[in-house]
Amino acid sequence: MSVTSGTKSESGLGETIRVVIHALLIALVIRTFLFQPFNIPSGSMKATLLVGDYLFVSKYSYGYSHYSIPLSPPLFSGRVFGSEPNRGDVVVFRLPKDDSTDYIKRVIGLPGDRIQMKEGLLYINEKPVVRERLSDFIGEDPCGSSDATARVKRWKETLPNGVTYDSLDCVDNGFYDNTNVYTVPPGNFFMMGDNRDNSTDSRVLSAVGYVPFENLIGRAQMIFFSIAEGEQAWMFWRWPTAVRWNRIFSIVR
Repeated sequence: MSVTSGTKSESGLGETIRVVIHALLIALVIRTFLFQPFNIPSGSMKATLLVGDYLFVSKYSYGYSHYSIPLSPPLFSGRVFGSEPNRGDVVVFRLPKDDSTDYIKRVIGLPGDRIQMKEGLLYINEKPVVRERLSDFIGEDPCGSSDATARVKRWKETLPNGVTYDSLDCVDNGFYDNTNVYTVPPGNFFMMGDNRDNSTDSRVLSAVGYVPFENLIGRAQMIFFSIAEGEQAWMFWRWPTAVRWNRIFSIVR
C-alpha cells in the first residue's frame, strides 16, 4: 500500500511539474510572438494614456527583432516578417540611447519625412497638421508641476493619413514648440508624445532622436487595467474608488 501511494504521489508531482512547465512555455510564446503587457509610468502620452494604465502591446504588428525576445539576446539583426508602422500608431520601442529602456510614443514621422514645430503647431513636409481646439483637459496634472487637478489646453490633431488624436498644450512657446527641421533617416521613425510640453521624444536628439525600425517592440492595442495616479495596483481593497473603470478594455488610438 505504501509503495502504491508513493508511486501515485510521485506521478502527481511529475504531472504538476509538467503542467507548470507547459504553462510557462505557453506564456513565453504569447509574450514573445503575440502580446506583452506594459504599464504607463509617466504622463508624456496624456490624455491618450494616463499614468497607471496597463495595456497590451501586439508583438506581431511590425514583425520581430531580437528586442522581441525576453532579455533581448543579440541572436540576429534587423526584423523578421517586418511590417512598417503607420503614421499615428502608438508604439512601444527600445530607446536608441539606452536599449534596456522601453518608451511609448506616437509615430509622427516616417522615413524621409521632414518634421518641424512652429509656435506649437506640428508641420509634416512643410504642411501644418490640421488642428482643432477642444474643451480643456481636466484631470491629474499633465504638466508635472503639482499633484493637484489641472486644466490644460487640448487640441484634436489630424495627420495626413486621417488618424486623429488629442494633444495637450501645457504652456505657450514651450521649449520644443519651435524647432529646426528634422529629416527622418531611412529605416528610422520620428516619435512624439501627445503631451507636447512634457514629453522627451524624437525632438530631443541627445536623449531619444530617430528610432530605428529594429527598436520597435509592438503596437499599443488595448488598456486592460487602469488605476489612479499614485495608487498601487496590488492594493485590491482600494480598487472600488481607485480603479478607472471606464478605461478598462478601451482601445488605444
